Amino acid sequence: MALAKEIMGRSILERESCFVNNQYGFCPQRRNHLLGGRVFVQNLHLRKSLKSGPVAAVSEDLVRRSVPAAANNVPEKPVKFKVRAVVTVRNKNKEDLKDTLVKHLDAFTDKIGRNVVFELISTELDPKTKGPKKSKEAVLRDWSKKSVVKAERVNYTAEFLVDSNFGIPGAITVANKHQKEFFLESITIEGFACGPVHFPCNSWVQSTKHHPAKRIFFSNKPHLPSDTPAGLRALREKELKFLRGDGKGVRKLSDRIYDFEVYNDLGNPDRGIEFARPILGGQEIPYPRRCRTGRPPSDTDGRVDMYSESRVEKPLPIYVPRDEQFEESKQDTFIFGRLKAVLHNLIPSLMASISAENHDFNGFSDIDNLYSEGVLLKLGLQDELLKKLPLPNIVSRIQENRGILKYDTPKILSKDKFAWLRDDEFARQAMAGVNPVNIERMKVFPPESKLDPQIYGPQLESALKEEHIIGQLNGMTVQQALEENKLFMVDHHDVYLPFLDQLNALDGRKSYATRTIFFLTSRGTLKPIAIELSLPTAGPSSRSKRVVTPPVNATTNWMWQLAKAHVCSNDAGVHQLVNHWLRTHACLEPFILAAHRQLSAMHPIFKLLDPHMRYTLEINGLARQNLINADGVIESCFSPGRYCMEISAAAYKNFWRFDMEALPADLIRRGMAVPDPTQPHGIKLVIEDYPYANDGLLIWAAIEDWVRTYVNHYYPNSSTIYNDRELQNWYAESKNVGHADIREASWWPTLECADDLVSILTTLIWLASAQHAALNFGQYPYGGYVPNRPPLTRRLIPEETDPEYANFISDPQKYFLSALPSVLQSTKYMAVVDTLSTHSPDEEYLGERQQPSIWLGDAEIVEAFYGFSAEVRRIEKEIDKRNSDPSLNNRCGAGVLPYELLAPSSEPGVTCRGVPNSVSI
Repeated sequence: MALAKEIMGRSILERESCFVNNQYGFCPQRRNHLLGGRVFVQNLHLRKSLKSGPVAAVSEDLVRRSVPAAANNVPEKPVKFKVRAVVTVRNKNKEDLKDTLVKHLDAFTDKIGRNVVFELISTELDPKTKGPKKSKEAVLRDWSKKSVVKAERVNYTAEFLVDSNFGIPGAITVANKHQKEFFLESITIEGFACGPVHFPCNSWVQSTKHHPAKRIFFSNKPHLPSDTPAGLRALREKELKFLRGDGKGVRKLSDRIYDFEVYNDLGNPDRGIEFARPILGGQEIPYPRRCRTGRPPSDTDGRVDMYSESRVEKPLPIYVPRDEQFEESKQDTFIFGRLKAVLHNLIPSLMASISAENHDFNGFSDIDNLYSEGVLLKLGLQDELLKKLPLPNIVSRIQENRGILKYDTPKILSKDKFAWLRDDEFARQAMAGVNPVNIERMKVFPPESKLDPQIYGPQLESALKEEHIIGQLNGMTVQQALEENKLFMVDHHDVYLPFLDQLNALDGRKSYATRTIFFLTSRGTLKPIAIELSLPTAGPSSRSKRVVTPPVNATTNWMWQLAKAHVCSNDAGVHQLVNHWLRTHACLEPFILAAHRQLSAMHPIFKLLDPHMRYTLEINGLARQNLINADGVIESCFSPGRYCMEISAAAYKNFWRFDMEALPADLIRRGMAVPDPTQPHGIKLVIEDYPYANDGLLIWAAIEDWVRTYVNHYYPNSSTIYNDRELQNWYAESKNVGHADIREASWWPTLECADDLVSILTTLIWLASAQHAALNFGQYPYGGYVPNRPPLTRRLIPEETDPEYANFISDPQKYFLSALPSVLQSTKYMAVVDTLSTHSPDEEYLGERQQPSIWLGDAEIVEAFYGFSAEVRRIEKEIDKRNSDPSLNNRCGAGVLPYELLAPSSEPGVTCRGVPNSVSI
């Protein structure tokens, strides 16, 4: 009696916790007696607490009838009783005139019967109909009355009439008979003796006028396919079938269809032949698949190109499934609003303001002025911009009175204005900058190319000789330095060489294929000791290769600075096109599409992956429309120009391997670590102070431990994994359809046991969270000062026989600046990478989940997640401690930036830290 009173007198969430956590020692049989409305009590005095408590919907008649039936083992007669749904709807913050009119119309029609209608579905089958037990339909109450409420979230109620033998509700259907879609955040059913049943929805519910099928939502109780309750099996299959679609037709923005397509929409031949681009995906140019939109083929001058999809140009939206689109708070703040403003308003204004005569920076002071004085916009443009830019504190600020566009000072300048000039900083950024994943240990000298010698012949041979570096090895021979792990390299030779002829034929683009050799000092830091610059044999230079070494006089100092600029330009391209876009954005998209198509929302692995898929399809769609498309920002701002995406595709074909995307495997592949079972992570770093790897391994291990706990909970043995048809279909489709062009590769991991699944899931979560953060959020802090990381170069290094050599000698600073991006290219690039480096206010960071108990109705796993969250917080403290350790020279010292890109938390804005759960920008 006292126990029942204590439970029933608690709040809804407290009671849920009591039952879920088995706090009161109920055995499963006793707990089942409390489920589904069949309440068995021995003491009829409990009626008072039932009447006054939260389950008052269970009638006294039910209590009176249930006791003798149970006592005499006589089948009870079903009794009707009411349960209540609390429905949370999220309102739009902003409405246009059309939205307002439709909302008023819906409020009116709701009064005359065009309502939002719900139906509860039991986990049990009805013995008569052989289908799931269903409640009577229930109508959402007070829609018209609450239509004027301005709150962000509005709670509505609905009442269901169910039988006492209904069982536990496992699904709920929704029919929106209004004209307008609405965002359904969650539903909580109260009144069953099992306690509240939560339905996390987070989805747009469309009008039945446009989408006649009822929406299906499942409770937060996870189920593998094999243990799906009988009443939910058909619904589980029905929902997945709907999400897959039929692969036909043009997708509407309100659709929720997930399907695959090749990248056949980057070019725009309708605009002109110069805007045509190769199709990425297929045997000719392998590439991952993207989300299908079904747009018709392009039609150029009446000639239909059946292979190229017609474009949807800005500012019209590109299709992604409705629930993948940015939520309004994200659209209106730092991400979509800012990026759209930058692309549609700011950049055209810059182009109009910066004249052709103002092509180059005249001195470094001109670059400094972008932060202190800003760019003076032409009269009239500033007023237009002020109306269109979404935030007053946008990093590219407009001062109203003077029409000045001013940029925030990048973090690279915050501690030491001249840090970018130093060789030690140039080398440090290879391990602790925005692209720390290309540094590798040298195993042979001179370095060897992996390109086909049948095609490239003798030009693949390196020009590097021992005499170039022997004087920089502290008395070692080259062989000794190799054996003692002292030589390292950033090698962009094979990425660029096949494209250099085409690239250097572009107007205003001149590049080399670079290799940079570093020596590991006794302080644990790297120093650059040689840079190899390669051109095709048919290039403009009389020599196809040259080696530049550290300077000995004024002339060689400027030569050295130019060589480092070319290395940074190569590195910026590889970073953006290969490591950032390809390896995180593009290669994850097939796994996300397949997850929605093959894993039910009630599948525990879908629930695990869900936060790590947030917004990725939308940001990738936006990238196809504005960033990686023909004449988009990437082509405009990076050296490879129109060949950018072909370089990305070549890297996918020749380099990308899913089994090497795990952090430990990648470190071993690059020779930056060796296997060592005695170490905490099973590997030993060859450079102890490698900030990206040191911090990354902490996060990798935390993710792996969390995933292993999760997997072992739901898969007690290998057979459950092997026989999970949804799981196997997800992985097979991700590989065979999403990565169809390389599906036959022998390196694809198998999915047969718990270790396989843990490895695959850990890799995916690592890529979506920490790997993307390490490669993304430092773009403006490091690249916002263009001389530190020029995204393109416009001049080669002159040789004594070149006509330009005299100009170089007479004014080396002017020549250096003329080799960097122009004023317009620089300001355009800065505006975009500022946006890409910005954290949204609604961001969800690693170790965070809103309302974990509602997200997953499994107390043991919720508790494990809190343990994971605590470990993430501990890692953050450890990273802070490392950044204050004076013995770690790559992250601490005079003028040295701390390495915080893998520090998990962040405030909104450009912070150079923070690890969101997903690829969301």
